[in-house]
Amino acid sequence: MTCIGVLGGMGPAATVDFMSKLVELTPASCDQEHLPVVVANLPQVPDRSAAILGRGADPLPGLRRSVEILNEAGAGVIAIPCNSSHHWYRELCELSLAPIIHIVHACIERIPAGARRTMVLATRGTLASGFYQRELEAHGQHCVAPDPVRDQPFVDDCIRRVKAGDRAGAAASLQVMLDHAKAEGADVVILGCTELPLAAAAGTDAHGMLLIDSSLELARAVVEYGLRSGWNHG
Repeated sequence: MTCIGVLGGMGPAATVDFMSKLVELTPASCDQEHLPVVVANLPQVPDRSAAILGRGADPLPGLRRSVEILNEAGAGVIAIPCNSSHHWYRELCELSLAPIIHIVHACIERIPAGARRTMVLATRGTLASGFYQRELEAHGQHCVAPDPVRDQPFVDDCIRRVKAGDRAGAAASLQVMLDHAKAEGADVVILGCTELPLAAAAGTDAHGMLLIDSSLELARAVVEYGLRSGWNHG
């Protein structure tokens, strides 16, 4: 049976959140109308952001092993609910037997016409990789990143607290960053790390800015792909 493949485990809570969104977005009235999904939940993949910054082990072998598992499972499309892993998107596409939906492309679809200033909140590795900046600018968006000294520590702390299970503390750090984004004139904020939506859900004020949940948009794109392919009908 052809299925959706999820390259997960980075982190586990973000993967569970992504799976929950897949289920919620699928129009189904019974079990049999849901989309088949296989998840490779391998949290031992080395830290992606540290590797991009030259401070940690190479995660690519672990990412490739997950793709191989999903190939063997018959995945017809693959989603990676970890933004930093998209630094190795090209290498993973070369190995995958199925298309891999790029998380940035899914987010760009939700940016409204007329948006002037889009801020990306993400790991230091994702920002250093530059794939968000390149894709957004290619689509005519003015992309800004948090100030690395004043603002990024709040993003770092938010992600760390989600991974440690402290969502209330994570929400407090994210709120500081959203306050700064509003002060800098952002009208769109992309939550470009799949831990950040978990913090936002714990209680934050977006000050009227549009928050784009990268996990939700990736799930939306994957569900649409699966429904178009008829995988919910067996």
